[in-house]
Amino acid sequence: QKLIMVLHLVGLGLGDEKDITVKGLETIRRCTKIYLEAYTSILGVGLSMDTEGGGKDRLEAYYGHEIIVADREMVEGAAESIIEEARTAEVAFLVVGDPYGATTHADIALRARQMGVEVNVIHNASIMNAVACCGLQLYTFGQAVSIVFFTDEWKPDSFYDKIKVNRQAGLHTLCLLDIKVKEQSIENMARGRAIFEPPRFMTINQCVEQLLYIEDLRKEKVYAEDTICVGLARIGQPNQRIVSGTMKELLDVDFGGPLHSFVIPGEVHFMEKEYLDSFRIQNKDQP
Repeated sequence: QKLIMVLHLVGLGLGDEKDITVKGLETIRRCTKIYLEAYTSILGVGLSMDTEGGGKDRLEAYYGHEIIVADREMVEGAAESIIEEARTAEVAFLVVGDPYGATTHADIALRARQMGVEVNVIHNASIMNAVACCGLQLYTFGQAVSIVFFTDEWKPDSFYDKIKVNRQAGLHTLCLLDIKVKEQSIENMARGRAIFEPPRFMTINQCVEQLLYIEDLRKEKVYAEDTICVGLARIGQPNQRIVSGTMKELLDVDFGGPLHSFVIPGEVHFMEKEYLDSFRIQNKDQP
């Protein structure tokens, strides 16, 4: 029986078009309209969703449905119109990872409920749970932090205090690294020109540089160059890479293409240490 007045928030997982759940795929195929949120994260199938043969084409071919790529402007400025469409038809809003992996999606779900539109959430893997592949136990992670690109004028350090709290409690810290998709320069924004900067994805190396820069400024010894950490790249994809080492060592590791994540361990159980050691830089078995 066809449902009406339903907004489906569908998690796509981390890797490619085939990471979707059976329930998610069945839902998409019966929906009238499909939106793909493409600015809080990007699937590994194609970092440019708008290019021919890229991720969008692969998703459409596998899902058997046309997909509308929803950038930041659409999601933040036209979310209510998307929700309105779900009053008379089934609408799917696709999210890389899990639908509740970003506050943006929780906000959409809340607004839909306030507008009297039913919300159906279909979960999937996200970096928030897949990070355990590095060997650190999920229940010993503290608050996750976002590391954004520094600029000449803006070098936010709010993450430093959160890492400090986690480390004092013996908890691990997952650092979510910045991505910039369809961003405008200040000049183009001021002049009202719809010209966008090339996509940028923060690397683990850039993350470590910024972390050490703030430590050097704050000097509270929350971490140091010799702190053992772990870098994760393209988790959920066949060519994922995990390397552990000191911050100084990881500065020089080529982790390859995006997306990257970074973990600063807290107190490490002997089993966690054994797992982390298997990813040490000097371990020749590490791909």
